[in-house]
Amino acid sequence: MTTKTERATAPERLPLGAFGRVLRLLAGGYDRHLQRLDLSELTDEQLDDIGISRRDAERESAKPFWR
Repeated sequence: MTTKTERATAPERLPLGAFGRVLRLLAGGYDRHLQRLDLSELTDEQLDDIGISRRDAERESAKPFWR
């Protein structure tokens, strides 16, 4: 089973050059967005298993994709 983040385009597989760099930046931002969505959907027990508090997860999930 693949997760949302596994379906995202890997930034290192995109073309080179100026256009490629822009695509890499966008793909990286999209990947962060998907990871933060996944993080926001974890239960308190799952967060505890990975050592992250609910407050930290909410703070990370609230960040814009470019950060």
